[in-house]
Amino acid sequence: MPGLELAVSILNRALSAGTPLLLGTLGEIYTERAGIINLGIEGMMSVGAVSGFWMAARTGSPWMGLLAALLAGALLALLHAISTVWLRSNQIVSGLALTMLGLGFSGLFGKTLIGTTLTSRFQSIKLPLLSEIPLLGGSLFSQDPVFYLSLLIWLLVFLHYRHTRQGLRLKAIGDNPLAAETMCVPVNCYKLLAVVFGGAMAGLAGGYLSLVYIPAWIEGMTGGRGFIVIALTISSAWNPARAAPMAYLFSAVYVLQYSFLQNYLSPHFLLMLPYLATLAILTGSGKSGRFSAPVTLGMPYYRNSK
Repeated sequence: MPGLELAVSILNRALSAGTPLLLGTLGEIYTERAGIINLGIEGMMSVGAVSGFWMAARTGSPWMGLLAALLAGALLALLHAISTVWLRSNQIVSGLALTMLGLGFSGLFGKTLIGTTLTSRFQSIKLPLLSEIPLLGGSLFSQDPVFYLSLLIWLLVFLHYRHTRQGLRLKAIGDNPLAAETMCVPVNCYKLLAVVFGGAMAGLAGGYLSLVYIPAWIEGMTGGRGFIVIALTISSAWNPARAAPMAYLFSAVYVLQYSFLQNYLSPHFLLMLPYLATLAILTGSGKSGRFSAPVTLGMPYYRNSK
């Protein structure tokens, strides 16, 4: 059945395209739950992509590349944490500066990587028995290892946020850091760790792009996904549980533009389609009243302020 095969193909590609969005969104949710806005996701993803590809090309190990991408994103996020948590600079300006810094660094450093091929890549893993399920088994249970890793991270982040004392403290810090401080919670330490974790996830997302999704280095390969992550964070209502469905919903729209829609619509309109979907999701979320942004999001915190 051609129609059914097309649907399965779209699902398979949507899961792959949604993986970097899921990773980036989980990191941004944690960052903003700590009260810090990070608009530098695009730059962190770019740095992660170029660092991961460089390391994988040098060592021949995609896992080493993935680790380098994670560390590169975390290191760049550390600059944002120092700037916003300790120096209390404007979070919007700091984030945008990181975006420009990351894009500039990846463009400069990546010139030497153009045309480089990877000697070793991630291979798809077929889960026993599950991958043999008719129709959906090949899509859901025959993916690359980073896809499974992203689902594991999603589960761990959800459990940590909802069912641990540290997760509850993180939410309290974003809503009322002064009250958290009176309970002897190290507010600035939590904020720093949340920002660094967000950067690590953004770097990992960038590494997935250059090591798995498009196993090559192409300047500007993040394609605005960092800004989409910020929109997905809002449309997920800052809830890790909703990050996965929102990321895969957006990626499905993204994949659709390269499937059957290209035969009927203008290519320029198709390029706008994912972003129109993002606006529609944000509008729908706003009307439904699901927004529950952290109360102190974007506000500098002064320790022991009364």
